[in-house]
Amino acid sequence: MSKNISRRRLLKSAAAAGVGLPMILPSGILAGPSSNERLKFACIGMGGQMRGYLVPELGKIDQQIVAICDVDKRQRDSALKAPGLTEARTYHDYRELLDKETEVDAVLIGTPDHWHVPICQAALEAGKHVYCEKPLAHSVAECRALEKLATSHPKLATQTGNQGCSTEGFRRSFEVIQSGLLGDITEVHVWHPGHSWPNGVDRPAKSDPVPEGLDWRFWLGSAPERPYNNDIYHPGKWRGWYDFGGGSIADFCCHGFQLAYRALELDAPTRIEATGEDMGHESFPTRCTVTYEFAAKGKRGPVKLIFYSGDKHVPPDDITRGPVGSTGCLVVGSEGTLSAGLWNTDCNVRLKGANDFQGANQPEVARIAKTQPRIDTEVLKWDPKLAAKGERPRWSRVNNSHMFEWVLACAGDAKSYSPFEIGARITEVGMLGVLALRTQKLILWDAENRKAVGLPEADAIIDPKPSTDHFLPS
Repeated sequence: MSKNISRRRLLKSAAAAGVGLPMILPSGILAGPSSNERLKFACIGMGGQMRGYLVPELGKIDQQIVAICDVDKRQRDSALKAPGLTEARTYHDYRELLDKETEVDAVLIGTPDHWHVPICQAALEAGKHVYCEKPLAHSVAECRALEKLATSHPKLATQTGNQGCSTEGFRRSFEVIQSGLLGDITEVHVWHPGHSWPNGVDRPAKSDPVPEGLDWRFWLGSAPERPYNNDIYHPGKWRGWYDFGGGSIADFCCHGFQLAYRALELDAPTRIEATGEDMGHESFPTRCTVTYEFAAKGKRGPVKLIFYSGDKHVPPDDITRGPVGSTGCLVVGSEGTLSAGLWNTDCNVRLKGANDFQGANQPEVARIAKTQPRIDTEVLKWDPKLAAKGERPRWSRVNNSHMFEWVLACAGDAKSYSPFEIGARITEVGMLGVLALRTQKLILWDAENRKAVGLPEADAIIDPKPSTDHFLPS
């Protein structure tokens, strides 16, 4: 694997409490001339998230994307017009990409959810570092399998696509929760509206011709076969369908649940109950409430996590004590409440007796020690001509360090902050919410045995069997 990123980049890092990263100088400054090698990346699934976020973030830190893959030729052709992708080699089948692109160091995955684990598995077994969009998996069984797989490859850097965890607001909120400032935390409220994908409906009876260039059977993968319909599944609307995604709760669990799950050191929930409107269909309901119960642990008492989804469906007024945005997270304790906002990126605290939330600069918060690592997001953009003359290359600002943290982990200079071992467990919580919604039954969860107690019909959702007749092309 190319390691030259470690020698050609200057990293300014700052971490409190003795947690930090080394300062790395490029070889052109300290060790004489070197080749202008960069880590080599491949992208699989060239939809909106890949081109709108992941590729531009790699571009900010001057990384090289050498190959792209998508089962839709239209997506591949469109991607080749984007900055940083014009010279990339194209593939229809991710297996061919992994077989031929032996010099690729790392893979980014932005496919529909039901393809995440098969491609993650193939990439890790091929010796590649992996970044995968959330949710990591499409079932509880897949979550368990992916966690085990990632653990068995400790030298490979994995990162879950929950970029909020790399912000200062997330890490400060984490520290506030663990400091005890909020007192005994009993409830967490997370809410997220519905989207433009189908909600509360079953699949349409009609069918449309498959567009030229789209391998529909390959796109379906392990999902039950169904006819193609224009503007119903692909592109972009697959997330509302349980066969391919899991609606808002699957989409948002790795964002909205992450802060509470990690800071409160939650394990698997013991009880999950769902209510809502338009439940029992093949797609996510139009409106729902999912309530999780987590057992006491150590000095912490039991915790309820309540998820709300649907237009203007938010926590009750006695919790919010005022208007709130369309999405957010509130961590409620006996001595105060923390508002983490969109993707858990904010840190606003309302202490007991106060009327309003205040930011992290209020004295009670400011004095809390920093225990989580920070990475300064100013990174060096390599210019070999300047380096050859002993001059510093130019600086560029990276607005979000999530991608940078993973690239550093790929280079061996840091650890991923949100590896699959963590992301898979949070995803499992989301998948248990999907289970409650689909069965419309109270879930008494036996985590050790991976069973919904007394509910055998749940087994097929916990560990679905693929439709092998069209799983992969010949």
